[in-house]
Amino acid sequence: MFVLPAAILGPDSRSKEGWDVNRHTIFGSPYLLGFEHLERLLERTAQRSGDSYPPYNIEASENGHIRITLAVAGFAKEELSVTEEDHQLVVRGMKAEEDSKTFLHRGIAARQFLRSFVLADGIEVSSAALENGLLKIDLARKQVQPSAREIEIRTGGLR
Repeated sequence: MFVLPAAILGPDSRSKEGWDVNRHTIFGSPYLLGFEHLERLLERTAQRSGDSYPPYNIEASENGHIRITLAVAGFAKEELSVTEEDHQLVVRGMKAEEDSKTFLHRGIAARQFLRSFVLADGIEVSSAALENGLLKIDLARKQVQPSAREIEIRTGGLR
């Protein structure tokens, strides 16, 4: 559960550890219904935020598209995978170890990695390409039409 620090909630809500005793959450308002999944996504994102390999850029274009560029020098196309899993973009690099080589110095990273990005509703992966050691992944936002509908009020209870 993602918990707000006492500094945000005020000094009266602190326990000795500095966290709120009543465990108020970001989505704890009675007006925010059905947002529990967002809380879980925030927790997953916070757990992975310390990992910095491989380095990446995120760019926004004028037409609302997003491009993620990962520096994956030394990885072949067959050693990389890009998947969408439960509202996440997951990029994996699996480098095969070369047992036949004896290194006098090994300074080039050849480690495996897993990098994930949480995708908002309506964001889709449109393409991925590997060029000059850079993996470029393009994301597109689906156009959502706003809608409204009237709900019939019945008498005698719900079915």
